[in-house]
Amino acid sequence: SMIESRPDWCVSRQRVWGVPLPIFVRKSDGQPLRDPKVIERIAEAYELEGGDAWFNSPPSRFLGNDYDPDDFEQGRDVVEVWFDSGATHSFVLEKRPELKWPADLYLEGSDQHRGWFHSSLLVGVGTRGRAPYDAILTHGFVLDEKGNKMSKSLGNVTAPDDVAKDFGIDILRLWVVASDYSDDLRIGPAILKHSADAYRRFRNSLRFILGNLGEFQPSQAVAYDDLPELERWVLHRLSELDALVRTSAEAYDFHRLYTELHNFCAVDLSALYFDIRKDALYCDAPDSLRARAARTVLAECFSCLTAWLAPILCFTAEEAWLTRRKDEAELPEKLVDTDSVHLRVIPEIPAQWSNAALADKWADVFAVRRVITTALEPLRQEKTIGSSLQAAPRVFLSADKAAALADVDFTEVAIVSGVTIETGEGPADAVRVEDIAGVAVTPQLAAGEKCQRCWQVLPEVSAHPDHLCARCDVAVAGAGA
Repeated sequence: SMIESRPDWCVSRQRVWGVPLPIFVRKSDGQPLRDPKVIERIAEAYELEGGDAWFNSPPSRFLGNDYDPDDFEQGRDVVEVWFDSGATHSFVLEKRPELKWPADLYLEGSDQHRGWFHSSLLVGVGTRGRAPYDAILTHGFVLDEKGNKMSKSLGNVTAPDDVAKDFGIDILRLWVVASDYSDDLRIGPAILKHSADAYRRFRNSLRFILGNLGEFQPSQAVAYDDLPELERWVLHRLSELDALVRTSAEAYDFHRLYTELHNFCAVDLSALYFDIRKDALYCDAPDSLRARAARTVLAECFSCLTAWLAPILCFTAEEAWLTRRKDEAELPEKLVDTDSVHLRVIPEIPAQWSNAALADKWADVFAVRRVITTALEPLRQEKTIGSSLQAAPRVFLSADKAAALADVDFTEVAIVSGVTIETGEGPADAVRVEDIAGVAVTPQLAAGEKCQRCWQVLPEVSAHPDHLCARCDVAVAGAGA
């Protein structure tokens, strides 16, 4: 309707500055001169000297020998500035071989619906039959934390240079993708601190991965079918995120992309997978299936996260990529296959990683884990236990849950020293979580002595001369050999 209802566009203005309209008007009939040779001479002069050539040159320079300058009035009007801006696609895109016409995207503020977007559309359609862009993206205005317009006199200006100096440029870029640009954006110290906190979660995830990859090489990877279910769940999440990253990028939905990647790092990885697998990575023998499987998945997480984060956290992703490159410099096989993370493309995800049934099962597993941690929390607060490894809770599951989760090692998942699974509702005083049906937990202390290496509390430890559990005894013996 904006285009349909607009009036005719007068593209001339009477100003003392601007790009001159190169028009000669015949004095005898008031008609403009339409001669391709004259227009070509004017275009050549503009190309070499700019628009001032029109005012600084005698009319005979352009009219040539075919016309008498006295018969014409040289126009003094200038081009309306919105026509000027609306024509930028012609002399920016079409004149540069490294660019293309039409543009993939025009990016501007919401005030440009009747401005640059509009004038570009009119000029493009009028001269070339279509818009000079394939898509447009509109963003709101940047305001201070309270939603006020920034002003030097108010002292509420947040300058990008100051943000780069105080926080780092990656945090400014993270603030951009974390903001919903469809509305006005707010920025200030408190908001940037929140962005810095989110940044640390991304950085810490990459640090954990790098710290635990060690001397891992691609040939040591565990085949998909041999991976434990927990590792296959992480790969399923990577497959889900791969699809989301691609669709969000295509739709310029960077806020959703940021939210999902942040939640993956903060929840799926840090709060769940890393927390559960620290024991295997730190205490299992390096060549054990669990440890090798964990490093296999960490390598895939590293590959995906560095590629997905590279357009956002440019310097951090590059730092992580080059750190791994240095770490594996002496290894015969490499994970890092380019000189820079920015020379990569997003890796293709195998179709077999997508497993909705497994995801549903592990949603139930993590729900049971949540009830267990809820049951143990009062013991922590009372100082009855200092660590969940001092506990060995009884877990009561409904018959269907008990059957579906029969093969899950909840001792590992809940990071305790033992779990007793029973079918039934459990005693009345058992701990329950309102939104998780069919699960009840009675907290109990683990029996035995603490292993001096993994800190699990087990009866077998007291019989070992070095106070180790059987698993740690094998790992230490293997390391000594």
